[in-house]
Amino acid sequence: MNVAIFFWLGRRFLPRAPGPLWPALAEAATIGALFGTPVAAALVISEALAGRQVKGALWDNVFAPLMAAAAGALTTTLVAHPSFDLHLPAFGRPGWGDLLAALVIASAAAVFGMGAVRAFPYVHGAFSRLRHPMLALPVGGLVLGLLAAVGGHLTLFKGLEEVGEIAADPDGWSAGEFATMTAVKLAALLVAASCGFRGGRIFPAVFVGAAFGLCAHALVSGVHPSVGVAAGVLGMLLAITRQGWVSLFTAAVLVASPAIIALLCFASLPAWLLVTGRPQMQLRDDGTPVR
Repeated sequence: MNVAIFFWLGRRFLPRAPGPLWPALAEAATIGALFGTPVAAALVISEALAGRQVKGALWDNVFAPLMAAAAGALTTTLVAHPSFDLHLPAFGRPGWGDLLAALVIASAAAVFGMGAVRAFPYVHGAFSRLRHPMLALPVGGLVLGLLAAVGGHLTLFKGLEEVGEIAADPDGWSAGEFATMTAVKLAALLVAASCGFRGGRIFPAVFVGAAFGLCAHALVSGVHPSVGVAAGVLGMLLAITRQGWVSLFTAAVLVASPAIIALLCFASLPAWLLVTGRPQMQLRDDGTPVR
């Protein structure tokens, strides 16, 4: 909606400006408003420009979207005071055990997420056989309701508020309960994407990754909750989105600790090697997955 409205306004009042400028500015402003900081927009834009042939220096191409992102971020900050910090237990100086945990959890989360990616064409194909959205959507809603009955109320909705609830008490659920929430939420994301429900995948994937990391903490008490959540979110987002900067930034912003960033950079390597070049959670018109 933001992009469509801003594109119409731009073409209406400044018709001489290049048409592609308006969607880029609107996307950047939306990302800045969403996260409350222009950093995420700058990273996403630089990642998008890396795959294109653009004239001029990178800063020349990024500057205008960065200003739009800053305007969106400042507006949201002044109005709503957003914060993605989950207020997990403080994470101090990292140790060798933390590095090992981040490597293992991020890789395991990426593999788990790839299970849903691999299943996506088949589940989507099953719903497509119903041939009409007014059949596929009610059936999908029924499946989602059954999944919610298994996973509980925390597995409902997009997961942004629910991930804060499970992070507020990392020891409040058993490893089995965290595992159930992880599996159910990922299955719900898969079904919703397959049957035709509209919505983003990032926040549901964040919940899946956070629950995965807290499950690791419940299984191995030596795994710090902050490390488990950040690494789990990193691996899951890499599998679902294939966007490195978004995955790294989102995982880092959930844990207000500069020390976690170095661990995530190391953990991103094996996780990325597990997902890159493999099918994505996107389909072509013929139903085959995009690579």
